[in-house]
Amino acid sequence: MPMVLIVVAYLLGTFPSATLIARANGIDIATFGSGNPGASNVTRALGWRKGIWVYVLDALKGVAATVIPLMIVTDGRPLAYVCGAAVILGHMFPVFRKFHGGKGVATGSGVLLALHPVLAPFAVALWWIVSRITGKAAVGSLVAVALVPVGLAVLGRPAWEFAAVGGLSALILAKHWRNFARILRREEPALSSIR
Repeated sequence: MPMVLIVVAYLLGTFPSATLIARANGIDIATFGSGNPGASNVTRALGWRKGIWVYVLDALKGVAATVIPLMIVTDGRPLAYVCGAAVILGHMFPVFRKFHGGKGVATGSGVLLALHPVLAPFAVALWWIVSRITGKAAVGSLVAVALVPVGLAVLGRPAWEFAAVGGLSALILAKHWRNFARILRREEPALSSIR
């Protein structure tokens, strides 16, 4: 059963929310902007409403993959973390699209919501505040993701949960290496450029 749930979580992560929404609106998201199939790039291409839809769908992948083991497995919290990692990996490295996927922020926020519903709204609020102050959505993502493990420590969660969340946060941050480079070169698109 655990292996089945992990595989299902990975496959769920590969659902191409951004690609489908962009294609339905006449855009190949892989050839637009950064080419990243995520909510931010869809927002730049099609505006906030479409970007929010992508965010919600990607977050729901994270929620579903994480909640299922919590519901059907006795003491399923460790397995829920593994499934959370699997759904994020599926989103980032989808086998059906030559392992070219998104960056995991929206899907990761869904995992966080399922596992730590008290912390998740603070992470989203932090993303919004930093993004508005800096004018860069990527900066908001990087700060929010980096500080999630700190929030877990403040909540006093067990060390293994802190390590698991720290590992997932590090993975998401690593996927943003191009954003780091663009920020340093002052080439990262601003929120003001998004419709």
